[in-house]
Amino acid sequence: MKKLLRRIDAFQQRHTGTALLIGVVKKFGDDQCGSLAALLAYYGVLSVFPLMLLLFTLLGIFFGHDLALQHRVIHSALAQFPVIGQQLARPGGISSLRTNSVLRLTLGVIWLLWGSLGVTQAGQRAMADVWNVPLVIRPGFVPRLGRSFGLLGVLFLNVVVSTVLAGFVTFGGGTALSQVVAIVAGFVVNGTLFLLGFRILTPKSVETRWLLSGAIGAAIGWSALQYGGTWLVGHQLRHASQLYGYFASILGLVSFLFIAAEITMYAAELNVVRVRHLYPRSLVQPPLTSADQAVLTALALESQRRPEQVVTVQFHSHDDPSSAPAPKDPSDDADRPPDAVTSTS
Repeated sequence: MKKLLRRIDAFQQRHTGTALLIGVVKKFGDDQCGSLAALLAYYGVLSVFPLMLLLFTLLGIFFGHDLALQHRVIHSALAQFPVIGQQLARPGGISSLRTNSVLRLTLGVIWLLWGSLGVTQAGQRAMADVWNVPLVIRPGFVPRLGRSFGLLGVLFLNVVVSTVLAGFVTFGGGTALSQVVAIVAGFVVNGTLFLLGFRILTPKSVETRWLLSGAIGAAIGWSALQYGGTWLVGHQLRHASQLYGYFASILGLVSFLFIAAEITMYAAELNVVRVRHLYPRSLVQPPLTSADQAVLTALALESQRRPEQVVTVQFHSHDDPSSAPAPKDPSDDADRPPDAVTSTS
C-alpha cells in the first residue's frame, strides 16, 4: 500500500494540473479553512436578514413612490439566495421599518448596518489566514471597519447589477437568447464582484492581478450553486408541506451559505497556491517538498504577535532524524527572563 501511495504521489507531483489541485486541497486543510468557512456561514446567517431589512428600509425611504422598482430590486436581491428567497418574499417574511420617528428610524438603520458587518469582519480574518499574514502586522479595528463598509458597497452594487440584468431579461421577453446573454453577463458580473471583494479583503501587499484566477473560480462555483439552489426549490421543495418546508428553508440557508463560504475559501487558496507556487505537495512524507516547507514556514511565522517576538523555522534531514531538536516543554522557560526565550519550530 505504501509503494502504491508513493507511485500516486510521484505521478501527481510530475503533472502541473494535479499538483496544483492537490496543493490547493492541502493548503485548505493546513489553514483550517473548514472552520473559517463555518465561521463565515455563521456570521452570514446573522447578516443576511439585517442586510435584507436594511435594503428594504432604504428602498422604502428613497423609492417609496415607485412600487414596481421596489418589487424588481427586492426579487433580484432575493434571487441571490434561491433556497430562502421565496420564503422571504412572502407577505410577513421581511418588511421595511415603518416609523414616523426620525430618531427611531436612524437608530434602526444604524443597528441593521452594524449587525450586517459580522460577515465582513469574518471575511477579513479568513483572507488574512489564507495569505498567512503575521498577526503583528494585521490591520487594526478602524482599517478593518473601513474595509467592511467597502465590502458592503460591493454587495449593494451586486443588487443593482442584478436588478439591471433582471430587467434586461424581462425587456427581452424571456427569449432563449436573452436568457443566455443574461447568464453570460451574470458570470462576468460575479467574477468582477468577487475580484473586488478579494481586493478589499486581501492585504494591500498582494497585487490585484494575482486575485484573478480565484475570482474566476469563485464565479463558476457561485453560479453553479445558484442554479443548483433554483433547481432544488423548483423540483424538490415546491410540494413540501408547510412544516417540512420551514425546516428545509432554515437548513437550506445554513447549507447554502456554508457551501458558498467553502467555494470562496477554495478560490482564495487557489490564488495563494498559484502565486506563491506552493506545489507540488507531498502526499506521503518524508520527504518534504520545497512547497511543503514553504507552507509550514508561513504557518509558523503567522503566529508572531509582537515586534519583539522572534519566530524561526528549521527543518532537519529526513535521513538523519537525530538532527531534529527534541520536543520542548514550554514550562521549562517559566523561570527564565523574557529576553532569553526563543521560539523555534
